[in-house]
Amino acid sequence: MTASGAVWHNWARTEKVRPKRVERPTSAEAVQRAVIAAGKAGMRIKAVGAGHSFTGIAVATGVQLDLNDISGIIGVDEAAGRVTVAAGTRLHQLPALLAPYGLALANMGDIDRQSISGATSTGTHGTGGAFGGLATQIVALTLVTGDGSVLHVSETENSELLPAARLGLGALGILVDVTIQCVPAFLLHAVEIAEPLDAVVDGFLERSAAVDHFEFYWFPHTQTALTKTNTRLPTDAARAPLPRFGRWVDDELLANGLYRVTCGLGAAIPPLVPGFSRMAEKVSGRRDFTDLSPSVFVTNRTVRFREMEYAIPLEAVPAALREVRALIEKRGWKISFPIEVRSAAADDLWMSTAGGRATGYIAVHRYFRENPTEYFMAVEAIMRGHGGRPHWGKMHYQNAESLRTVYPHFDEFVAVRNRLDPERRFTNVYLDRVLGR
Repeated sequence: MTASGAVWHNWARTEKVRPKRVERPTSAEAVQRAVIAAGKAGMRIKAVGAGHSFTGIAVATGVQLDLNDISGIIGVDEAAGRVTVAAGTRLHQLPALLAPYGLALANMGDIDRQSISGATSTGTHGTGGAFGGLATQIVALTLVTGDGSVLHVSETENSELLPAARLGLGALGILVDVTIQCVPAFLLHAVEIAEPLDAVVDGFLERSAAVDHFEFYWFPHTQTALTKTNTRLPTDAARAPLPRFGRWVDDELLANGLYRVTCGLGAAIPPLVPGFSRMAEKVSGRRDFTDLSPSVFVTNRTVRFREMEYAIPLEAVPAALREVRALIEKRGWKISFPIEVRSAAADDLWMSTAGGRATGYIAVHRYFRENPTEYFMAVEAIMRGHGGRPHWGKMHYQNAESLRTVYPHFDEFVAVRNRLDPERRFTNVYLDRVLGR
């Protein structure tokens, strides 16, 4: 147990808090003791991972549980390809942990700094019309509930809770481990190329269905989309990774270093932004390489930004994106960050943004020194017009009343919350807003 005094910030600097107490448990039993002690003291308690949520979903005003010391592999079922990992394990640690068993995550997002518990609890996902988010890969988990009890949830134990607990928003308890259904390790053949925006938007549905993983980025004020197409290959296929120096130039010097400078200048002098975007459009070239899946899925991001991402029915993506494009032109905003467009398969998780429907994702961003409110709220209005659901870990302005209308199992999830945390030991301002008290 450690008395606090330090202010905790999330990565995007959208949230900060000075917890009354910080604890760093090293076992599930220590988590139990912390929850029981918090209850006796009448304090709320929250687990925190890497702080990569843009919302206040992990903000702890009472007891903050730092799970960094609950990390690593707990058990492996090699025959089934299932691996149990401790909740504080970071996604970027998993490739090395899984490699000795010849296994990999079925899909990943493009950032891997998050903890496995934080990423799954907020609905983190990658892209691919036949693939679900990270939480869909969970087949079992262990929670410490509001009274300090340990609850195991799996296909054979408390299975009725799986649709709620696999993506639990941190509202049902403290995750101490998760069991992931992995797949045999695989390669990805990546093709990254600049293409005319209109053609890419028109063909988005077909390309999302035709290839394993398709996404694109569009810099406002340009006519070009930067497309990324990844095709899955067995590990005995020929590898052709990017040269180390070439990758450093593209991903670190240009995508992070130079881009940080242009974002800073654009924030200070907004009329410069369209010119910078058109410059990026001209220098974007083709990249064609093949490597192990984590090396292709993940991109290092060091330029801080704020993000809002909405999930809408897949077929609505082209129309919604055209509306956002028209909105930016009408308002005359100078937007330096690209808009990202991805897809995911329907799943059966109650609070998943892809629950019950094939889904397209549209993400908008602003440099962290710029105020995103006007832009984000206007884009949110468009997305809500298409039945949009906001990413739980990214900025949005909805509440329990509005979210209940787009989540068919909303009240069932709240009922599970009432059962596992009747005293709201794990709540905070954000969860009160999106789930109600």
